[in-house]
Amino acid sequence: MKRLVTTAVFVIFGTLAFAQTSSEEEKVKEVVHTFFEGFHARDSLMMKSVFYEDPVIQTIAKGEDGGPQLVNEELEKLLKGIVSIPLKTNFKEVLHEYVIKIDGDMANAWTAYSFYLNDAFSHCGVNNFQLLKQKGEWKIIYLIDTRRREGCEYKKLK
Repeated sequence: MKRLVTTAVFVIFGTLAFAQTSSEEEKVKEVVHTFFEGFHARDSLMMKSVFYEDPVIQTIAKGEDGGPQLVNEELEKLLKGIVSIPLKTNFKEVLHEYVIKIDGDMANAWTAYSFYLNDAFSHCGVNNFQLLKQKGEWKIIYLIDTRRREGCEYKKLK
């Protein structure tokens, strides 16, 4: 009987712990979703609302020599660049998966994507969001992505 009660307690607390983690994962996913909702709407205020003060933003792309190059970007410059995209230009970043890891007040969201410009495949890669939880809210503190044209699994616009 004691063993049955002990097992039941572990199952109940294990379920509660999973539910809490799952809920936090959904909150992290919602931050990423809000960023992309603002991105596609060219809404700098919406995008900025999910960032912590002075975030680090970087891209890993091919340099002129063909090797990897790390490019640093300021948030304001990124936002101005997105807002300035002409309305006649269609762009869409399709996320294919979310891998979210959380440890206390730190989270990581890894999202594979394909990018389309005027409905044509442009490139693919991965976004890696680092988030900090402060006062009950998740905010992006670091965003890095990769961009490539080869080795892309998803090329059809969805």
